[in-house]
Amino acid sequence: MKWVLVNKFDEIVDTCEIASGVGVSGAKTYFRKRKQMETEDFDKLWKVMSKNEYDRIFKNNLYNRQMGKMKYEWWKEEEFYLDADAPITQSDEGSSE
Repeated sequence: MKWVLVNKFDEIVDTCEIASGVGVSGAKTYFRKRKQMETEDFDKLWKVMSKNEYDRIFKNNLYNRQMGKMKYEWWKEEEFYLDADAPITQSDEGSSE
């Protein structure tokens, strides 16, 4: 089974392939020993999860952002009209001031 080490920004920083019978605790021990950290310090910085779990969570978060739960609606802060609705103006390129 493929395991991933995830930082606080939900980015994968390392992966490993371990037998599926080991479980998340075995994968966590592997990454903790690799980083040479104590459990408490390790848990403050990193998360260990299966690649399938990471993909499911990431895709779910991406879906929620696109469906409006975390979407930034820039057009609500803009003017009352879009540029397409603005009147067309002529520029005087040849005139001098």
